[in-house]
Amino acid sequence: MYYKNNNIHRTDTLRSDRCRSEPRRGSSVWLNGIVLLVVFASAMAAGPLSRDLQHLPPSGAVDAIVQFHATPGQHDFQKIAAKGGRLKKKFRNVPASLVNLPVHVLRDLAKDPAIRYISPNRQLAGHLEFAQPTVGADIALQYGWSGSGVGVAVIDSGIASEHPDLRTRIVYSESFVPGDYRTDDPYGHGTHVAGIVGGSGAASTGSNYTITFVGIAPKVHFINLRALDGSGRGTDASVLAAIDRAIELKALYNIRVINLSLGRSIQESYALDPLCQGVARAWEAGLVVVVAAGNNGRDDSFGTSGYATISSPGNSPHVITVGAMKDMATKARGDDLMASYSSKGPTLLDHVVKPDLVAPGNRIVSALAPNSVIRQLYPENVVPVSYYKANNTVTNSSSYFRLSGTSMAAPIVSGAAALLLQKDPALTPDQVKARLMRTAAKNLPSTSVSIDALTGATYQTTYDLFTVGAGYLDIWAALNDAELAAGPALSPTAVYDETTGETSIVGVPGGAWESGFVWSTAVVWGSNVIVDGTAVVWGTAVVWGTSSSEGFAVVWGTAVVWGTSQYFPQAIGRRGEQ
Repeated sequence: MYYKNNNIHRTDTLRSDRCRSEPRRGSSVWLNGIVLLVVFASAMAAGPLSRDLQHLPPSGAVDAIVQFHATPGQHDFQKIAAKGGRLKKKFRNVPASLVNLPVHVLRDLAKDPAIRYISPNRQLAGHLEFAQPTVGADIALQYGWSGSGVGVAVIDSGIASEHPDLRTRIVYSESFVPGDYRTDDPYGHGTHVAGIVGGSGAASTGSNYTITFVGIAPKVHFINLRALDGSGRGTDASVLAAIDRAIELKALYNIRVINLSLGRSIQESYALDPLCQGVARAWEAGLVVVVAAGNNGRDDSFGTSGYATISSPGNSPHVITVGAMKDMATKARGDDLMASYSSKGPTLLDHVVKPDLVAPGNRIVSALAPNSVIRQLYPENVVPVSYYKANNTVTNSSSYFRLSGTSMAAPIVSGAAALLLQKDPALTPDQVKARLMRTAAKNLPSTSVSIDALTGATYQTTYDLFTVGAGYLDIWAALNDAELAAGPALSPTAVYDETTGETSIVGVPGGAWESGFVWSTAVVWGSNVIVDGTAVVWGTAVVWGTSSSEGFAVVWGTAVVWGTSQYFPQAIGRRGEQ
């Protein structure tokens, strides 16, 4: 399928991959793509029994994770059962199991040479499960940065006003879908996006709840501008109308951020693209515009290995364009990997360096619109109530759903922008963008490989400037940064020199990236993507991961038919990568 009639499509994905990676410098050991984070815990423990299990009262029982040196067999579980233990869950990819054990047998069981380590089944204060602590938003919330007073316009498929996580903070709603004046969310995408920006976690809060799904900025207020219909589609006109309204209502509702988790194929230069023009106007009006990069990073239809697949309006040099990372179901950032479906730069035709940065976007848990289309299409993505509520005996409908894609990464950055603007309301959109990019984490691996769980296809990702941008969002670092960029923070342009075979990045004269060493390209984009601190990035083969001249011809526009009605295939729904 291709984009037709200038239609706009959401940029989420619902498919599943396994992944593996080359060990990064200073990283933990990799096992089937899942980092076994036991090094620190082992160092803190005396032997194979964790410290927090060593001093429990001898009476009673405890749920524990028992790790084995090798895949456990029936005889291992029989030994545990002989000591009064009860097997609750076997894990597939690590040699470990969840077991309920009498406390008084823990020390004796730990002497079994087959057992590597025993630790409690610790409760998670999840906050969007793992994405929120991964980018440091949990620390920001502890210090009072919650987005309070900041308005975020969500231009999407609507917001379910009855959702407990959102309903008290939707201050304005309007539909721009022709002939459809509903402002709730029949499709379900916008509610999920809003929950990531600033869900309160109210539906996952209570004495019997073990995980709380709190958004990045849980006290922002929402301006619900519905531009996508019940199938998650819209048009340039509906989005532009919504942008217009956001600009118009800026002062009334203190709108400082627009989130656009949507996009379409690039049909012309950003200088002509109506969506790019719309977001540029919003930016100039003082609104930070955050856009999903798109989900075509696996597309090799034109021999570019997924490069030059950024969607519009993510190709605008003004906006913050966001790619998707995988949080690997841990709170630590060190084991995170790039999602192979995340679209890569430079942008088609204009060769703007995109994305600007990356954030978690894979298998993100957020608010579910009741009776929505996506719930019916993907029932397996509904998060069971038992997952976040302990001892649940009532069969009731879940309030949460998992989605993957750059659509989920963008609202994480929108929430981050709201936190910065709460802390310093005088920041301009360019200063917000520059600060988020400068403070983004640069210590990423060189490459990783993802495996599609359905097809078995493998996808190699190179962590270069056109894949990860300026790096991985770090909210706490951004909140603690005091540098103010001078001049516009327009994303630079990539220039290929046919004579030398080198690719350079060129910023606008007087722009933020030329205002001193602290904003130099080597600082903002990091030493891993800039050679010798100069503007030269890479030679031919390194940039594209291939020496194919055909790939270059497409990226640099020499083989592109200007004005064709279709170019990149539509992003197909996926369940996410694992």
